[in-house]
Amino acid sequence: MTLANNHVVSIEYEVRENGSADIIDSNVGGKPLEFLLGAGQVIQGLENALLGAQVGEKKSVVVAPEEAYGVRYPDYVQEVPREQFEGIELVQGMTLFGQGEDGQTVQVIVQEFNDQVVIVDYNHPLAGKALQFEVTVLEAREATEKEILQGSACGNHEHDHECCGGSGSHGCGCH
Repeated sequence: MTLANNHVVSIEYEVRENGSADIIDSNVGGKPLEFLLGAGQVIQGLENALLGAQVGEKKSVVVAPEEAYGVRYPDYVQEVPREQFEGIELVQGMTLFGQGEDGQTVQVIVQEFNDQVVIVDYNHPLAGKALQFEVTVLEAREATEKEILQGSACGNHEHDHECCGGSGSHGCGCH
């Protein structure tokens, strides 16, 4: 089967920052990542690379930041009054989750801090990075009408795979 939009695809993957030997994320030897191709459940660059692939095919793909987690924005690094972090034992490099002005959950990384201020980075940790994926297409099938309407592979099928985002656990290829 040649992969196209509205196919439910199951993959095994390993991802590194391009040029690095360190693995950022992998499901090799674990549960396959299943998603609806074309529904935006994984980063755009990975979706684009899989279009036209065959079941059983192995692909090595470099995804540019613009098609992964975006470019880094210097203005996303901000100085916040220390009192907003009262009761939190801060550690440089730690990730914190909070609520943005629009009510959405926001993730920040503590870059540095002192008694008066905390410098936080609102950029995604992988923003600005080109990602190297090693992907094997394990399975593919036509999506059901329900899955297409839902925009996810979590629909009406007999497989017992978790889908990207279905349980709140996001792999590197997931949004």
